[in-house]
Amino acid sequence: MAAAGTGSGARPGVGAPPGAGVPLAAGAESLASGRSSPGGPLSVLGALVSPRTWLAVIHLLAGLVIGFVSFTVVVIGIGLGIGLMPLFLVGIPVLVAVIWMAGVGARAERARFAVLLGVVIPAPAPVPDEPRGWRRMNLLFVARSTWLPTVYALLRLPMSVIQAVVVTVVWGVGLALVALPAYNGALPGGHAHLGSFALNNLAWVALGVVVGVAMLLTAPILTRVLAAEDAAVARWLLGRGRRDRMEARIGELETSRARVVDAAETERRRIERDLHDGAQQRLVSLAMELGRARAKFASDPEAAEAIVGQAHDQAKEALTELRNLVRGVHPPVLSDRGLDAALSGLAALSPVPVTVQVDLPERPPASVEAIAYFVVAEALTNVAKHAKASRALVSVTRSGGLLNVAISDDGVGGASLTGRACPGWRPGSRASTAGSW
Repeated sequence: MAAAGTGSGARPGVGAPPGAGVPLAAGAESLASGRSSPGGPLSVLGALVSPRTWLAVIHLLAGLVIGFVSFTVVVIGIGLGIGLMPLFLVGIPVLVAVIWMAGVGARAERARFAVLLGVVIPAPAPVPDEPRGWRRMNLLFVARSTWLPTVYALLRLPMSVIQAVVVTVVWGVGLALVALPAYNGALPGGHAHLGSFALNNLAWVALGVVVGVAMLLTAPILTRVLAAEDAAVARWLLGRGRRDRMEARIGELETSRARVVDAAETERRRIERDLHDGAQQRLVSLAMELGRARAKFASDPEAAEAIVGQAHDQAKEALTELRNLVRGVHPPVLSDRGLDAALSGLAALSPVPVTVQVDLPERPPASVEAIAYFVVAEALTNVAKHAKASRALVSVTRSGGLLNVAISDDGVGGASLTGRACPGWRPGSRASTAGSW
C-alpha cells in the first residue's frame, strides 16, 4: 500500500499521520488476471478462448522442446565429464560447464514462467565469493543453486512428455469428436472406429459429440492444473530454498520494523513540537493573563474582567489545538462513524472544495481505515499547498479484497520521478491503493 502525495508533512486541520507521504507497505503484486471469473456457462465457454489457457498450452508444449535440449546437453555433458575424469581430471571443467549451462537454462526458464504463466520465481542466492580455489570448487558442486538446476534440466523432459501427451490428447480428441459428423462418412469403412467399436449410427455419433464437448470444456481446467503443477516444481527446483526465503523474510521484517520505528519517532517529535509551539504556549499565556487579572481584581475590576475574557478566549483556542492534535493521532470520528464521516470531516476542513465519494459495502478493518484516512489527509494537504486547485475529488471503492483510494484535483500537478516527487503522473492527479481485507 503506497501513500499518495509526497511533500509537506502538514495537514488540513489535523496532525500529519505517521509515515504520510512515504510508502507504507510494499505491495505484493495482485495477480488479478489470474483470478477465476464467477461460475456459469459464460465463464466455462470463456475459458476456451482465454489467453491464460492458450498461453498455458504454449508453455506446456514448448517445455517438450526445451526438455529435449536440456536433457541431451546435461546427460552428454555429465557422461563426458565423468568419462574424462581419469584423464588428468579433464572432466572437472566439463562438469563445471554443464553446471554453468544448467544455471543459464534456469534463468531462461524463470523468464519463461514469468512471461507465459505470470509466475515470478525469485532466483536463489548466488554462491558466495569466498572461499577460493579447490574449496570453492567443492562449494560449487554442493550448493543448492548449482545442482538443483541440473536436476531440473534432467526432469524437464519426462515431465514435459507427460504434460504434452495429456494436453494433446485432451484437446485433439475433443476437437476430433466434436467435428465427427462433418467427416465420419468420409472415413475408411464409412464411419469411425474406436478399437473394435464402430460409430456407425446417428446415436453413437451424437454420443461422441457430447463426449467431445465435455472434453473441450474440461480441457482448459486440466491445462491450467498441469501448468500450476509445473510452476510448483519449477519454484521448488529453480527458486529460493527454505533458508533463502527465511532470510529474505527476516530482511523484510527488519526493514518494516525500522520504518515503523522511524514513523513512531517522527510522530513523537511532531506531537512534542505541536505541544510546545501551540498548546503549551497558549497555556503559559493563559496562566500569565489569569495572574494579571488576579492582581487587578482589587484595584481595577473592569480591567481584570477584560483580562479574564482574553484568558477565556485563549483557553478555547488551546482546547481547539489540543482537539486537533488528538484528531491527528487518531480521529475519534473514524472509530465511531467510519471512513465516510471521517473523510467528510477532512473535506470540510480543507480550504479547497472537496467532493467525497465512498462506496463500500462494509467497513474495512480499523488499520486499513486509518491508513486510508491519513493518505487522504496528506494528499489534501498537498492539494491545498501546492496544486493551486479550485476543487478536488476523493473516491473510495472496494475492488475484490482491495480498498482503492483515489485523490484527484484540477491543479497544476507536474510530478516527476527525477526529484522528490513521483514520475509518470498526469498534472493534477494523485492516486493510491490503501490496503486489503
